[in-house]
Amino acid sequence: MVQVGEKAPDFELLDTTLKKRSLSEFLAKGRFVVLAFFPGAFTEVCTREMCTFRDRMAKLESLDAEVIGISVDSPFVLRVFKEVNRLNFTLLSDYNREVIEKYGVVMPDLLGLGLKRLAKRAVFIIDPKGVVVYKWVSEDPRVEPDYNEVERVLEKLKKEQTAK
Repeated sequence: MVQVGEKAPDFELLDTTLKKRSLSEFLAKGRFVVLAFFPGAFTEVCTREMCTFRDRMAKLESLDAEVIGISVDSPFVLRVFKEVNRLNFTLLSDYNREVIEKYGVVMPDLLGLGLKRLAKRAVFIIDPKGVVVYKWVSEDPRVEPDYNEVERVLEKLKKEQTAK
């Protein structure tokens, strides 16, 4: 599993318009990247999580952060999920499950339901140099991240960056 202080593994995934997007592309903007892995579109907790990020986007953008949601759903499902929920950030499809492997966030079986190899609910914050500066991973897909903590971490990082 990727640890704080390590270089974040780069990747290339399809977005909801079938365009290939890479982590290095987002980092090139000089902003913090918040990778929000989630198990599945249109599930209750995942919808609530992605909509919470949507509703906090103005604050996150003011902290020089860009949110990227990643699940193993197809780009077609993610496109509809994004439209239905009016999500204002990028969603990427890890349908081949390569990125969840790289980041060590593979959920072997969702709640014993036989749904195999989905993404664990996880949040990684990556600084503009590509280093993981925050990591939160849940073993329980029903648990959402602490959104206030994500904002506090970004506030601290932005303050440190401004002081340099």
